This record gives sequence, structure tokens and C-alpha cells, in this order.
Amino acid sequence: MIMGTSGSGKSTLGLILMGLGCTLIADDRVHLSAEAGAIVATCPPTIEGLIEARGVGVLNAQHATAVKMVLAVDLDQLETERLPQRHLFTHLGCELPLIYRIDAPHFAPAILQILRAGWSDR
Repeated sequence: MIMGTSGSGKSTLGLILMGLGCTLIADDRVHLSAEAGAIVATCPPTIEGLIEARGVGVLNAQHATAVKMVLAVDLDQLETERLPQRHLFTHLGCELPLIYRIDAPHFAPAILQILRAGWSDR
């Protein structure tokens, strides 16, 4: 789940992650519910399979209709620590690991690696 104010780069990061093999759930609006202790995201039917690329237009995208959330990204918060403490996002009584934005070219690949393999305990 990518969070941030308007213009913070949510769709841009989404497009980068999609280019790296991730699948779109929703752009701009998403319905969240709690199911079996997890946050589940679903897309409103009116925007299903669509993502806006600023300056390009609205694009069609491969998409899924629902997914259990496993990570939250907050683009409004800047991570300043080299090896940050773990952050949590709590919503609907459920917790997700949370990372803040970093201004570095490895941000999207690092998110993808977290999704694939998680963090090291070392």
C-alpha cells in the first residue's frame, strides 16, 4: 500500500513497481477491510485496471481485484536513518510493516526485495 498526499509520487512509484513485476490493485482509491487479522485491499469497479501517469494520461494495467496487504509505504515521511528502526502502520486493528520514502534510486528495488524476501534479522 502506497500512501501520500496528492502529487507525492504514489502513481509514479506504482508504475515503477509494476515495471518490476508487481501487480496493480487500485490507483487513487482503494477499499480496505479487515479479514482474519489482515488488511485486504479491493479496487472500486469504476477505476479497475486503470492507473494515471502524470503528463501521459490514464493507462490500462494488469490488475488483481483483491489482495492481502503485506507492506505500507508512506511517501510523506522521509527516512533519515541509514539503518532505521522498524515502523508499523495500524489500520482496522491490523498492523503492517511500514517504510518511509528515501530519495535514492534503490527505493523501488528495495521495496520489491522486501516483498520477495523480507528483512534480515542481523
